[in-house]
Amino acid sequence: MESTNQHCMILLVLVLILTCNVITASSASPAANRFHFNVEWKQVTRLCHTKSLLTVNGEYPGPTIAIHEGDNVEVKVTNRIAKNTTIHWHGIRQYRTAWADGPAYITQCPIRGGHTYTYKFNVVDQRGTLLWHAHFSWQRASVHGAFIIYPHLPYPFTPKIQAEIPIIFGEWWNADVDAVEGQMMYGGGPNSSNAYTINGLPGPLYPCSAKDTFVRAVEPGKTYMLRIINAALIDELFFAVANHTLKVVEIDAVYTKPFSTLAIMIAPGQTTNVLLTTNQAPDASGMFPMAAAPYLTSVFPFDNSTTLGFLKYKGPKSSDKNTKPSVVVPNLPKMTDTPFATKFLNNLRSLATPQYPCRVPKAIDRRVITTISLNLQDCPQNQTCKGYAGKRFYASMNNQSFVSPLMSILEGHYKNFTASQLNSTFPERPPKEYNFTGVEPLAENMNTEFGHKLLVVPFGTKLEIVLQDTSFLNPENHPIHVHGHNFFIVARGFGNYDANVDPASYNLVDPPERNTVAVPVGGWAAIRLKADNPGAWFVHCHLEQHTTWGLAMAFIVPNGPSPSQCLPPPPDDLPSC
Repeated sequence: MESTNQHCMILLVLVLILTCNVITASSASPAANRFHFNVEWKQVTRLCHTKSLLTVNGEYPGPTIAIHEGDNVEVKVTNRIAKNTTIHWHGIRQYRTAWADGPAYITQCPIRGGHTYTYKFNVVDQRGTLLWHAHFSWQRASVHGAFIIYPHLPYPFTPKIQAEIPIIFGEWWNADVDAVEGQMMYGGGPNSSNAYTINGLPGPLYPCSAKDTFVRAVEPGKTYMLRIINAALIDELFFAVANHTLKVVEIDAVYTKPFSTLAIMIAPGQTTNVLLTTNQAPDASGMFPMAAAPYLTSVFPFDNSTTLGFLKYKGPKSSDKNTKPSVVVPNLPKMTDTPFATKFLNNLRSLATPQYPCRVPKAIDRRVITTISLNLQDCPQNQTCKGYAGKRFYASMNNQSFVSPLMSILEGHYKNFTASQLNSTFPERPPKEYNFTGVEPLAENMNTEFGHKLLVVPFGTKLEIVLQDTSFLNPENHPIHVHGHNFFIVARGFGNYDANVDPASYNLVDPPERNTVAVPVGGWAAIRLKADNPGAWFVHCHLEQHTTWGLAMAFIVPNGPSPSQCLPPPPDDLPSC
């Protein structure tokens, strides 16, 4: 590994020397779009509760980053609190800029209180809606915002868009989120949130919240693009607008074949762009409610509530202040409607045109099969455990429960630390074969192993990962996010994956391309990617309590053979542990 790094550095120096005059004579690279984030506390009131809320620049949700495809980006993050923090640019590929990816102890040590770190990266061959969020502890509950990439070319869909409307879903806790996370130190589960929010506002169905309701004025007969982001911490959500049809045109900043639907299902970390045409006749209030409510696949406690906002039709006869708007969204799916969620996800297809090709690997070099499990761990002697039956809740991938190291994995990889510090023995198959989705949830269980075993994937490998849910404790829909790479969801199914049968039904023509996949409850998903981005990359469940319990792993992509396939040295201001 050391010789490879040295070889790449020598080649890179030679290339820079030989091309110096060409670089000087050619047009300069695009000027950086510079932003400054101050991570700071602010007093915020929701649901009649005022508390200190962690924010960026005092905004909740945080500021929108809006750039154009191909732009360079620099975000100077100043940590003005006593606790550590980091920021992750969710869905940005970070090609050869792994130092800017953001997850704590994976690609960087956290930014300590009073310190600053500047994230520098280029947005290449990506366009659409993504998000940014804190990636330390549970800070992303309030530290998040939209990341919008405007395309060079016109949108590949019609009709003309009148305006764009960002819709960011979140969750509000009356309690301090650190205290909620702290409940899990004893192996129990967290308290559910007190409200869901649309753009930081809970809406009129919650106490004291009529004034804290998102309302957007629209013109009749026009088409709007809703940029929908699920920044909620622990809940997948259904979303619908009363009496209106939504046309899906993009997911996770990738264009899709358009299709119409009465509602969408969106998991934490996912984004969905939809077109909405204001072609309905409003009542005397002039308002149509929009709603988000949980998609439930868990037996654990959850926030069984609905956040509400409104589209307000403009016009001289469109509004009567004395008429209360309806709060009923009849086309919102019921919270246990797995058939709807399945149909919706199965309708997603890549655009797959010459201009926007679908680059799914048709053949693979390697297949990794990993279980994604909740676990019930025996309570250690002389400790208090608050999980079921006096035990502790954990989660795992192939029975490995991820524990963050005390250093940055990427820095350790770059500096060629020894195997005792970075262990590259993540199992590529479940350690024990069993009826993954058919075991008795509480009677059968496997104690997990703890650590941070890594998977090493040579540069250029065409990799398939099969994510297999289990019924330990509870089969559940898991949104799995992969850092540093987009992937293609070539198949999803219920029950146990069969390597001898299921590949025959793979979609290798136009599978959806994403960065976060919703693995179906009691089922599996097969994803394919090309490991062409050198660095250390986190793979984890985007339900925050599951990541806290250990449902995560990391993989290493070493340098490729050419200088343009090598990871550059770390920046001078990279935080130290």
